[in-house]
Amino acid sequence: MRKISRRTFFIGGVCGSAVALTAHLSDAKPGPASSIGLGFSLYGMKTLSIEDAIKACAEIGYECVELPVQENWPADSLKLEQSQRKSIASQLEATGLRLSCLMENLHAVVDDDRHKSNLGRIRAAGDLGHQLSPKKPPVIETVLGGRPEQWDNVKQQMVDRLQDWAKVAEEAETVIAIKAHVGGAMHRPEHPVWIVQQIDSPWLKCAYDYSHFELRKIDMAESVKTLVPHSVFVHVKDSRGNPKKVQFLLPGEGDIDYVKLLTLIQEQGYKGDIAVEVSGQIHGKPDYAPIAAARNSYNNLAPAFKAAGIRRK
Repeated sequence: MRKISRRTFFIGGVCGSAVALTAHLSDAKPGPASSIGLGFSLYGMKTLSIEDAIKACAEIGYECVELPVQENWPADSLKLEQSQRKSIASQLEATGLRLSCLMENLHAVVDDDRHKSNLGRIRAAGDLGHQLSPKKPPVIETVLGGRPEQWDNVKQQMVDRLQDWAKVAEEAETVIAIKAHVGGAMHRPEHPVWIVQQIDSPWLKCAYDYSHFELRKIDMAESVKTLVPHSVFVHVKDSRGNPKKVQFLLPGEGDIDYVKLLTLIQEQGYKGDIAVEVSGQIHGKPDYAPIAAARNSYNNLAPAFKAAGIRRK
């Protein structure tokens, strides 16, 4: 089975020039105030040390971060040394940044050996999350792999595998959030909802990322209504193209109306964090500047949070 890489998934197209943020701030109609944090995923800062990345996010003004703990990443949950764990925990506390989420890349449609390995990685990520943020452990967010045309054939196998995931998550006292991907078997808003409803565990929830649904021309309001009530984490980024020619962009470089998106999200009662995810299409380029990307994303999103009436926490 062909695997989807979070760093390299791309079918045609390259990132184009930035265009103006299309959210119409002056026309916004704020809903009831909610407390939602604005964060940045360190998935977009791999070239920096974790300590430098946390420092930069705090200085820019973010309230929280997501830490990638995938295999062979700097914070790989199976390899991160105790000294660095203590350093990261101390820096998070000193800067006041929350650790909202740990990013993994665990595919569900795999053989028994890989499934066993996935369970081990969930345990390790759970332990790491409790060590880095003992007062409020982060969720573990992951896509599930596969291909769109496989959904009907693999969805039950996903349920079977994720039942085991949920049991390990309960033991680790850590919530797993599964995220639909435009190129994955689980690719529509109703897909992760169906899976979590089949398993019915408080330790298995959803993550929401509209960029993947925009590429399929799925209505924003319908996607929010379907998925956000089941979600404990939200990613934001822009996208352009279609499922066969995917182009991910930084927030504000595409056509997503963030005031509308944020208003719809808070109307569903969402109380979690919202983090910028920089696609591997972007952060893998030789001229990519991680701190500039984080700053530009913040400058584009912070006014939309305010216009949507969100009280950031």
